[in-house]
Amino acid sequence: MLHSPPVRLPEVTCGYTEKQRRGPGERREEEKYFAFYIKGTRACVRAEMATFENEPSTSQSPIALFSSQGIDITPDKDRGVCKIVKQHGTEGERPMIGDKVYVHYTGKLLNGKKFDSSFDRKEPFVFNVGKGQVIKAWDIGVCSMQKGEVCLLLCKPEYAYGCAGSPPKVPPNSTLLFEVELLSFRGEELTEDGGILRRIKVKGEGYNNPNEGATVNVHLEGRCGGRLFEARDTTFVVGESEDKGVPLGVDRAMEKMQKGECCLLYLKPKYGYGKEGKTEYDIGPNAELLYEVTLKDFEKAKEPWEMDLNEKLEKAVLVKQKGTQYFKSGRYYHAVIQYQRIVSWLEMECGIGKEQQQAIQALLLVAHLNLALCYLRLREYSQTVENCNKVMELDSENEKALYRRGEARLLRNEFTLALVDFRQVLQVNPSNRAARCQIAVCQRKIREHNERDKKIYANMFQRFAEHDAKVGRLKRNKEESGLLDQNNKAVKKPRRSQDGP
Repeated sequence: MLHSPPVRLPEVTCGYTEKQRRGPGERREEEKYFAFYIKGTRACVRAEMATFENEPSTSQSPIALFSSQGIDITPDKDRGVCKIVKQHGTEGERPMIGDKVYVHYTGKLLNGKKFDSSFDRKEPFVFNVGKGQVIKAWDIGVCSMQKGEVCLLLCKPEYAYGCAGSPPKVPPNSTLLFEVELLSFRGEELTEDGGILRRIKVKGEGYNNPNEGATVNVHLEGRCGGRLFEARDTTFVVGESEDKGVPLGVDRAMEKMQKGECCLLYLKPKYGYGKEGKTEYDIGPNAELLYEVTLKDFEKAKEPWEMDLNEKLEKAVLVKQKGTQYFKSGRYYHAVIQYQRIVSWLEMECGIGKEQQQAIQALLLVAHLNLALCYLRLREYSQTVENCNKVMELDSENEKALYRRGEARLLRNEFTLALVDFRQVLQVNPSNRAARCQIAVCQRKIREHNERDKKIYANMFQRFAEHDAKVGRLKRNKEESGLLDQNNKAVKKPRRSQDGP
């Protein structure tokens, strides 16, 4: 690869399919299928690319070829990037800004010398198109392609490596020739669980994004199963979209958008209307949504470093109330956002004087306790344990933290650890009946687990014993058979010839 390669991100992604609307298990199966597909595709493309790599120089130079057949695909129509399609792709969508694209390519100088190829590394390349991660010609060229398309791109220096080149393989002011195949593309994942996918239709202005607590003015168009169910302008506070009936996924995407941006958001049920659905829009439970969102304007909230401690403490009280409101209405993800804001504001604060220190500690303790409870409801037990541990760093004998950690560990089948937590609860408060009941549950679970282990090991040892007995019988039979053969040989001695010595 060049020191300044066309593609700088050595990561692999899967095809842009319905995958964004499937669970992790199904995604793994699809990735296996896609890996198999890529192997087959690679073999076909290798032969095609090999022709490009090895084809002899013809009487017609690349400049002449593109002058007669090339299509100018630059926005300014300055012929900085010209394209010739060698193999048409599948009819359908083209990559949008921010999409992850999966390509094979070979690059040559105008004298026919190859300077780079993804085949030399034996794997395709992946990058986010339109994000400046590659040379300008690629951002323009790949956005013009369809899945499966193979094309030639002639790139002038100002759209490639410019006056500097890319030593030692690309000289300064080099016009480059690329053959590129677009294997696949998909939207940009905005969350670790793949629940929100973004595809940018219109790029926004500048580099500023709304932050948590910012006031945003947006235009929304929501679709479910291809049906438009809402189209409206609305204003809401990031982190509090629930107040205006805006799905969580739209709220979470705001921090990634710029003013003027128009994007498509593919939302899993968790980030849409969840298990409840939305009867107002005739949307059933666990529905997947598609939102087209335009960020018309926004006003950022103060960043933590812009607030003094007193202001943080005042805001933390209001945010705690908001979080409690969301929790009581069953909007646990929205509640988590509010409690996390308190932690982000105060976790690094020390306070001046005992009163401030106590206020900080009290708010952090409540925030972590409530986060633990929210995550318990959301069945994210590792997060529950983590937040209970944070509480116990502040108060090692906190009854609620011990109990909630015990609940999370019990639900993770960590019966012995849960038993320890519930016993500690009783040490703190001997009259806690719920903890006493949970101790009984833990003890029963441990007995059941031990009984299962006994049966498993008993059966295992029995099978081992049966196997050993069988091997022993076979061995004895073999030995007896060998001994019998020896006896037979001893009895049946070959008769000597009478004419022998």
